[in-house]
Amino acid sequence: MKICFATHNQNKLKEINQILGNDFEVVGLTDIGCTEEIIEDGNTLEENSAIKARHVFSNYNIPCFADDTGLEVESLGGAPGVYSARYAGEPSNSQNNIKLLLQNLDGESNRTARFRTVITLIWNSEEIQFEGIVRGAIADSLKGTDGFGYDPIFIPEGQSRTFSEMSSNEKNAISHRGRAVAKLVDYLKSV
Repeated sequence: MKICFATHNQNKLKEINQILGNDFEVVGLTDIGCTEEIIEDGNTLEENSAIKARHVFSNYNIPCFADDTGLEVESLGGAPGVYSARYAGEPSNSQNNIKLLLQNLDGESNRTARFRTVITLIWNSEEIQFEGIVRGAIADSLKGTDGFGYDPIFIPEGQSRTFSEMSSNEKNAISHRGRAVAKLVDYLKSV
């Protein structure tokens, strides 16, 4: 089953393919010839994932899904949230985002946070959303070398290691994206 994941991010594409296995042929935006920038100007993760999926479906006529993910830190009122990828400004840079987040949490005892992913699927002209959440805390410093984004500072609940200290299989089994994708897969297998 061929489906487009509306992303140019090779890390995300690799992660999704690891989660989905051989049941689906997942292609990215580059694979379908989509080179234009899709402006994510929504105010929520739900809006941004829908914007991307609608753009791909209406312009390339292929079943597709798109995600948007945010890191929501309790003591920062849910920030960076929908602005997670560009928290430290443009151009988007994970190292700068992490540095700013750690500065903003300096001296803060409440480091509770959650990662939240929203996936919008457009299948047979029907639009459905799936959400995945993992709760945890922000580490005091970067730990680990794997993963991407905020992975080096996010410690999932019940764990003592950051996502970056885990293998991709360990992370995918408990991650926000893994949970949202599991719901997506369950749906796709039922249609």
